[in-house]
Amino acid sequence: MRETKTTNPQLIELISILRKTSREQEAPIWLDVADYLAKTRSNRVAVNLSNINRHTEKADVVIVPGKILASGTLDHSITVASFEASSAAKAKLATSKSTYITIQELVAKNPTGSKVKIIR
Repeated sequence: MRETKTTNPQLIELISILRKTSREQEAPIWLDVADYLAKTRSNRVAVNLSNINRHTEKADVVIVPGKILASGTLDHSITVASFEASSAAKAKLATSKSTYITIQELVAKNPTGSKVKIIR
């Protein structure tokens, strides 16, 4: 098993769920997300809404293995999951009629990870 460099119990549980789902569903996307989340906080990604807007289209499902920040705007509705999101980013997502869910919710809804984009 790969080493986890975190002491956050929620994050450790999430990484475990992602790795288990990856094995059971033969879905390498969840193992990739788990590996990114296992990095130290300073090495995890932080993605701005402008970056998400640039790399998505209407109705896309996106996962950010880190934190979503509020810089920029989102001009179409998507479903986005991440470990963390700033309150301002959540407000802008709501304004664009996008749906923000947790990574656990996304894994439960789509255990195979089909048609999910990773944005880092």
